[in-house]
Amino acid sequence: MLFEQAGTVEIAEVIYNRETDSSRGFGFVTMSTVEEAEKAVDKFNSYGILRALFFCNFCRAHRTALCKSKRGSFKDTFADDLLAPVLKAVIERTNLNPSEVGDIVVGTVLAPGSQRASECRMAAFYAGFPETVPVRTVNRQCSSGLQAVADVAAAIKAGFYDIGIGAGLESMTVNPMAWDGDVNPKVKTFEQAQNCLLPMGVTSENVAHRFSVTRKEQDEAEVDSHWKAAAATAAGKFRDEIIPVSTKLVDPKTGDEKPIRVAVDDGIRPNASVADLARLKPVFKKDGTTTAGNSSQVSDGAGAVLLMRRSVAMQKGLPILGVFRSFSAVGVDPAIMGVGPAVAIPAAVKAPGLELEDIDLFEINEAWSDIHLFSLPIFDSLIRRLA
Repeated sequence: MLFEQAGTVEIAEVIYNRETDSSRGFGFVTMSTVEEAEKAVDKFNSYGILRALFFCNFCRAHRTALCKSKRGSFKDTFADDLLAPVLKAVIERTNLNPSEVGDIVVGTVLAPGSQRASECRMAAFYAGFPETVPVRTVNRQCSSGLQAVADVAAAIKAGFYDIGIGAGLESMTVNPMAWDGDVNPKVKTFEQAQNCLLPMGVTSENVAHRFSVTRKEQDEAEVDSHWKAAAATAAGKFRDEIIPVSTKLVDPKTGDEKPIRVAVDDGIRPNASVADLARLKPVFKKDGTTTAGNSSQVSDGAGAVLLMRRSVAMQKGLPILGVFRSFSAVGVDPAIMGVGPAVAIPAAVKAPGLELEDIDLFEINEAWSDIHLFSLPIFDSLIRRLA
C-alpha cells in the first residue's frame, strides 16, 4: 500500500468525454485542488462524465499496544474488547458522528469467519456506532489489515460512501494458528498446492536457503529492529497512536483477577544483542537459521484507520494525515511466500507512475528476518529510508 503524507502537491484527475472538442476523444483535465476538480465534474457532466478520481485521505489512525499471545498483557482480553477502543478513538478524537461512517472493514485471519464478524459488530456497538453502520471482515492472511484499508479506499473512490474505517484485529491467544478439519488428498498431486500447507517458519527457512541469507545477518537485522523500536518508544513516538486499554490479568493458578491498563508494546527487547540471539536453537529445521529470536512474536492487538473523501474532510475541518495513492497484491510461490513485499512494493509504486526513488520511507514486513533481508536489495541505496 502506498500513501502520501499531507503537505505535498495534490492533483485531482477527471476523465470526461470531449465530444465538443475537435479531437472527439477522451482526455484528462488536471486541477491543482479538489475544489477545482469538483467544479470540473459539474462543468463536464453534461458531456458524459465517466469517472472521477478524488482523493481518499487518512484522517486518524490508532492502535492498541501489541502484546505477546498466551503470556502478554492481553492474554485474558476478548477480541472484541481489543477492537472497540480503537474504533471509539477514531470517532471521538475527530468529533465525528458515528452514523456518518459508511462501512467498517476489519482485516482478521485466524478466528472462524462468522464468529469474528459477529465479534467485530459487537465491538462497533461497544464503541458507540448505531445499528445502521455495517461491519464486515476480510482475510488476506498477513496483509488483511492493509486489505481492509484498501477496500475502504476503493469504496470511497467508487462513490459508495464518503467515510469509512479500515481496521485489523487478531487474538492469537484465543485463535492460534491451526488447521481445522481434513486436508484434501488431491493436494499431494499438486506441489504448489501442497506448499500452501507449509508452516510459515519452514517457508522462512526456504528463503534463507534459496537466497543465501545467513544466520548472522538475520540476528543482526533483528537486533537493529528491536533497537529502533525501543528508541522510538523511549522518544514517545508511539504515544499518540496507541490507545490505552483497561483490561485484566487472570492468575492461571488461583483465578484471581488483577485490573491493568495497557499502553506499551510488551514484545520489544531494548537489550537484545547478537551474542544472545546466537545462543538460540533453530525452531523449524535442525540445521536451519530461523529462531525465536529472529522471528516476530505471535501477538494480540487491534488497530483502526479513519478514511474520508478529501472534500468531506475539508468541510469538517479534519487534519489530513496522508493521501491513499496505491495498493497492490501480487501472488508468489507459496514455498517462499514471505517474499511478497519485494514484488508487491514495486508494483504499488509503479501503479501511480512513481519510481522507488520517489518514496521517502519504506516499511517492510519483519515477520522473519530473512524475509526482510531478502527485500532489501530491491531498494539498493534507498535502504536508509527503511522504517
